[in-house]
Amino acid sequence: MLSKFEQVKKEWGGHNDVIDQWLMMRQQLLIDYCKLAGLAPKEEANRQLPTASQLSLFSEALVDYISAGHFKIYDNVMERWHQTGYSPTEEISTLYAKITLTTDPLLNFNDKYSEVKQDDLLESFDEDLSQVGELMELRFALEDKLIELISDSLSCPPGA
Repeated sequence: MLSKFEQVKKEWGGHNDVIDQWLMMRQQLLIDYCKLAGLAPKEEANRQLPTASQLSLFSEALVDYISAGHFKIYDNVMERWHQTGYSPTEEISTLYAKITLTTDPLLNFNDKYSEVKQDDLLESFDEDLSQVGELMELRFALEDKLIELISDSLSCPPGA
């Protein structure tokens, strides 16, 4: 995920403030995920599970990323489109719908782990974290396609 992120950042970073903000938030979420995932290698018999505060911080970052996408980034894009007279294509709308399908499963992780206590058993943590990683990877790939489709429309000055 990190190498793909670097490629996307190199290709689309610096073209637009909305996209740059989106990519910065994604970078922080990836860093937080990698920190959390690095704590629980399955092959270790005496693995170290994350602390309650580490889980809470990641869950908060995950919710912030999802919320910013739905309520800030996408709204900024729509506002920019409204100002320029651009409207989303069917492909853009379909892509956005696919992105939203990842939202609930990611939020389920937050619901399950955001308020975990230090002495709680985390029996399915490895599987749950793995699933979150797969969902994040899918969401990022869809967002990358969306960035590609919308980048030209965002480079147009408002009102043009």
